[in-house]
Amino acid sequence: MAILKTLGKNPSGKLLEKIQQSPNFRNGSFQNLSETEMMASKEPMLKLMWKFFTKPKNTTPASPLPFIRTDLKNLPADHPAIVWFGHSSYLIRINGKHILVDPVFSGHASPFSFTTKSFPGTNFYSVDDMPEIDLLIISHDHYDHLAYETLLGLKPKVKQVCTSPGVSAHLIYWGFNENIITELDWWQSKIFDGIEITAAPARHFSGRTFKRNQTLWSSFILRTSTHKIYAGADSGYDSHFKTIGENYGPFDIAILECGQYNEAWPYIHMMPEENVQACIDLGAKWLLPVHWGKFAISLHPWDEPIKRVKKCADERGAKITTPLIGEPVLLDKVYPQQEWWLKI
Repeated sequence: MAILKTLGKNPSGKLLEKIQQSPNFRNGSFQNLSETEMMASKEPMLKLMWKFFTKPKNTTPASPLPFIRTDLKNLPADHPAIVWFGHSSYLIRINGKHILVDPVFSGHASPFSFTTKSFPGTNFYSVDDMPEIDLLIISHDHYDHLAYETLLGLKPKVKQVCTSPGVSAHLIYWGFNENIITELDWWQSKIFDGIEITAAPARHFSGRTFKRNQTLWSSFILRTSTHKIYAGADSGYDSHFKTIGENYGPFDIAILECGQYNEAWPYIHMMPEENVQACIDLGAKWLLPVHWGKFAISLHPWDEPIKRVKKCADERGAKITTPLIGEPVLLDKVYPQQEWWLKI
């Protein structure tokens, strides 16, 4: 029964009728802006699956990753702050409000606790460390972004939720009050406590079971009177980054995924060099690479994403910040740049 709860619930009834009216829902499922193959590889699926069960040792760090213990309930108030927790989970404090994005504090990124476990040293932060959450943002419903156990623990702390169409079906099934949930389709906006949130396209897919793309996947633009932040979520590279940059940029910082890529699925995750190009397309002053450093979901060495994106950023003159887990980035003031992964 617990496993069934973890799987969540796809939209049905009035919610299904509503999302079927989305311009991005066609032929029974949500679609990307560009035609997007899930797999480009012609390798037999059994061979690909075998690679995952026989991953090289270097997909996991040889020793626990370092972290910094930060009092999240008393972050500096004079500058917007971003605290990364590994992979795609981070807390933003801006305009006196706490915004939590894709939190996963359960120690694993799958329906089973014994698979896709977090790296040693990366699960230090927990639900108890979180402040009251003024806004919870969930980009899409994959297990490494929508974690059942974490959300159950966070539920009493969450005042409002902003997510992609259809994702509320999971949340309501898990006991969230539907009245606090807002679903934004691509290019729709809403103001939460003086902070404008706009959902924007991403190039990805969704699904917690074998039935895919019944809920949408999104990136998000956060805008105040003084700052703009791009929360990229999971996405393959495409022209939407340039479109977003032209219409909503420039950004003070772009938080973009740089890991879990593979030549077998090049359209749904960016290669590290594409991560830098996306930052340039967006017109972002700084790049914060995420989606690495906590889970081995792909087959590359655990530190390869940050090495490649750092090298490319340096070559192209892009500013990159590389905080440790728990180390605050303070916009306009503090941008950690230590190459800490070289010491692991």
